[in-house]
Amino acid sequence: MFSAARHTALRQARTCLRTSGPPAITSQYATAYRLLSTLAVLEQRESKLNMSSLAAVTAGMKLGGSVTGFVAGSNIKAVAEEAAKVEGLEKVIYVENGAYDKGLPENYAPLLVENIKKGGFTHVFAGHSAFGKNLMPRVAAMLDTQQISDITGIESEDTFVRPIYAGNAILTVQIADPIKIITVRGTAFASGEAQGGSASVEEGVDPKVECPTEWVSEDLAKSDRPDLATASKVVSGGRGLKSKEEFDRLMPPLADALGAAIGASRAAVDSGFADNSLQVGQTGKNVAPQLYLCAGISGAIQHLAGMKDSKVIACINKDGDAPIFQVADVGLVGDLFERVPELTEKLKAQ
Repeated sequence: MFSAARHTALRQARTCLRTSGPPAITSQYATAYRLLSTLAVLEQRESKLNMSSLAAVTAGMKLGGSVTGFVAGSNIKAVAEEAAKVEGLEKVIYVENGAYDKGLPENYAPLLVENIKKGGFTHVFAGHSAFGKNLMPRVAAMLDTQQISDITGIESEDTFVRPIYAGNAILTVQIADPIKIITVRGTAFASGEAQGGSASVEEGVDPKVECPTEWVSEDLAKSDRPDLATASKVVSGGRGLKSKEEFDRLMPPLADALGAAIGASRAAVDSGFADNSLQVGQTGKNVAPQLYLCAGISGAIQHLAGMKDSKVIACINKDGDAPIFQVADVGLVGDLFERVPELTEKLKAQ
């Protein structure tokens, strides 16, 4: 509930808007406020452009106005030149410094803020990935502005759409801040290929802020299969597989037969059947493949929030009343321990 003082402040603000128009903004951003300009924060890993981060460029194009890419790290000019080929970008700003390789927000946020101020950007977009979710709230705080997270639609330069309550409700948000800090859902804004564009490349400002955080190490699960977040086909397993041994026995052969990535429900991850990097759902990855095939997943709303945008949803479950059948395009009621091997063999035979 709002306090009486806050209600009074809101009434005064509305009166001010009616009588004097939009709130005044500093001269530093006056021109940028009138002319839309977007900074799309691009991700890189080991000097390779993360193509899924191009959803930020797509969102900028949908908004209108000029779109500039931003990337930082070591050996980064080659990444910037690759990004310059992305259709829709007018310019790519790069900062050559190995201190930004891991995207630690403690030093990356001040770097981004300096370049936002220099460019006078009205909007800053980043993917709603681990990188974006870690970085953008700090950027918003440094700029004393609100952040809008995980948008799926753009209605105007100051009005955006985002899901809430695990996607069961859609919220339309209007923001009056002169700089809009936004993360975008990758499944809602298709990531284009790095081709067809001819953006200019220029070096950005590097404040060289000392980072109090030290990157120690990382242990990544390596796989020859497609990346889960961007795969066109995904095979997911749930608690119905009963054990890690059964998950490993049934899901990888099915994924290989389809040329698909492997995913898992939170229940399967929490039970130790699969690594948490494979989790699909509200607290995992959002995917929107051409085909999403799941086995042993009941269809809790938290899981549906991460895969309901898939083009075709197919499921195998012995419970014909499971909620997953309500969203599935194709459903098979049966024992997955029989049906999954049977399906795998038929796919291999084709």
